[in-house]
Amino acid sequence: MEGKKFDPNSIIGFVLIFGILLWIMWQNQPTEADIAADKVKKELVIQDAKTKEAEAKMAATPAVITAGDTLQLAQLQKSLGDFAYSATLPSANDSYTTIENKLVKLKIANKGGYIVEATLKNFERFKKGSGELVDLIKDNNANLNVQLLTSDNRTLNTKDLYFEPTLTKNGEDQILAMRLKAGANEYLEYKYVLKADDYMLDFDIHTQGLNKVLNASKPLQLEWDLKSYTNEKSITTENRYSEMYFEHEDGKSDYLGLGSDESKSAEDVSYIAYKQHFFTSILLTNTPFEKAELFSNNLVKDSETDTIFTKQFKAVVPLAFKNGEIDQKMNWYYGPTDYKLLKSYDRNIEDIVALGWGIFGWINRHAFIPIYGFLSMFIQHGWAIVLFTILVKLVLSPITYKSFLSQAKMKVLRPEINELGEKFKKDPMKKQQETMKLYNKAGVNPMAGCVPGLLQMPVFYALFQFFPSAIGLRQQGFLWANDLSSYDSIYELPFHIPAYGNHISLFPILASIAIFFYMKMTTGDQQMAQPQQEGMPDMAKMMKVMIYISPLMMLFFFNSYASGLSLYYFVSNSITIGIMLVIKNYIIDSDKIHAQIQENKLKEPKKQGKFQRKLQEVMEQAEAQKAKDKNK
Repeated sequence: MEGKKFDPNSIIGFVLIFGILLWIMWQNQPTEADIAADKVKKELVIQDAKTKEAEAKMAATPAVITAGDTLQLAQLQKSLGDFAYSATLPSANDSYTTIENKLVKLKIANKGGYIVEATLKNFERFKKGSGELVDLIKDNNANLNVQLLTSDNRTLNTKDLYFEPTLTKNGEDQILAMRLKAGANEYLEYKYVLKADDYMLDFDIHTQGLNKVLNASKPLQLEWDLKSYTNEKSITTENRYSEMYFEHEDGKSDYLGLGSDESKSAEDVSYIAYKQHFFTSILLTNTPFEKAELFSNNLVKDSETDTIFTKQFKAVVPLAFKNGEIDQKMNWYYGPTDYKLLKSYDRNIEDIVALGWGIFGWINRHAFIPIYGFLSMFIQHGWAIVLFTILVKLVLSPITYKSFLSQAKMKVLRPEINELGEKFKKDPMKKQQETMKLYNKAGVNPMAGCVPGLLQMPVFYALFQFFPSAIGLRQQGFLWANDLSSYDSIYELPFHIPAYGNHISLFPILASIAIFFYMKMTTGDQQMAQPQQEGMPDMAKMMKVMIYISPLMMLFFFNSYASGLSLYYFVSNSITIGIMLVIKNYIIDSDKIHAQIQENKLKEPKKQGKFQRKLQEVMEQAEAQKAKDKNK
């Protein structure tokens, strides 16, 4: 094998390439001028970054006026008087302090010393999974202001002045003292105390050492206003139940907010609540406010365009001086409009839940809320409504039976009533008298069919109030409905129908169908049972019209209403139809009723009731007067 030979040409080539590389590197080496320019450039970049950072800090933190700057301090004293001292403190900036627990998060501003954000941690806006928590206060929708009248005739507003925050803890309680200072030991203080796992916080306003600073001849005026945000799917329904409530004069509850613009004056006010349907902001006081000026303005003129706020609430109350100082102990509540939760505070604030007045509210408080609350502890809310409806119908079934029995008796007597009508065709008064005698002799009360219906009315109205106020239904799904407290839309319309909306809800359709068949079945019996009276409207024709009008009204009215209520009416009417068929076909025997009526006729007539006796007397007097007039 031949060995490798030395190649001088290869060596020459490598040397040339290496030389060229050295020449290129030497040519591209920066000069001293280039190095100096690059250094200056880097320094400028660093200096620019530092300048921007300093400017950002200056923008975020306003310049603090020191007590030593006599010129600026004199200017502040000219406009703020003694409270210029607060502007000289390091806290005179737009900073915030946050206090929170598992339920609520509150953000308090140095400027004004009041709550600028109140967030409920366990509730979402509009629908479950939206990712937006319910904010009762945010983006300047609320203000708290105390108007200060100073002894040197100044009028100042606390919302424009800076408070000094001090946050401490006492066990699990968070205590935030916000002080508006007129000196080292002279101040007006807002004191917030937030407890663990509680929506209610203590809130005190008191002064120290301001007896010479403030004019104590008149009470201070506390102003609290709030624009309530929309948090529900249906702004129309939410706005309907957004109201201002207050308690005054020996525990009497009152409200305003149903109209477009309302105002009221009240005395001895112990709490003021701004209710946003399912959520509420409440100011309570241990010592009632001597007087309160209350205002409510409707902000929803068009539900298609006005979709951010529902109502504008405002209250103005006096803070009375005692020995030259203010010491008003109060509470704030930021939380759900939950009847059981509000009642647990024992401050009568559960009255803000719209359960109806009188007997209707009593039924809801003592029957429906406990029963439904118990059922919903064990089963899904939709099935709880179904079971709840069945229980209500079972309780009312004896009344339903009495109503159908009365209709059956009247149906059996109809041939005899028609005979009387023919016999006394020309004498309506005599016909009426003989008809009443027949009722009495047969032991039939013509009013018996109406009384059961009247007895059921309080139950129906109570339920109408119960479902829209039940926060437990909020964002609870059932079948196709994703929120039983709102409408169950199955199709969105490309246009808006007046009084109906821009969607189609299914539960109202089912409820309307059930009502139609129920009325179709009962109207026929009522027409056969009740004979046409002389001079009276034709009830048969009216009932035929109502068969179609009632379901249509149900369809339109409930299309944007709580689907839980429509579900109840659908199940309720379906069960009623079933009960009616069972009673008619298996319980009530027309032959037995007829035999019983004939047997009653042979007995001594029953003693007439007061109503029947009075009616008989009136007819007899009318008959006597008629005969007397004829003989003249």
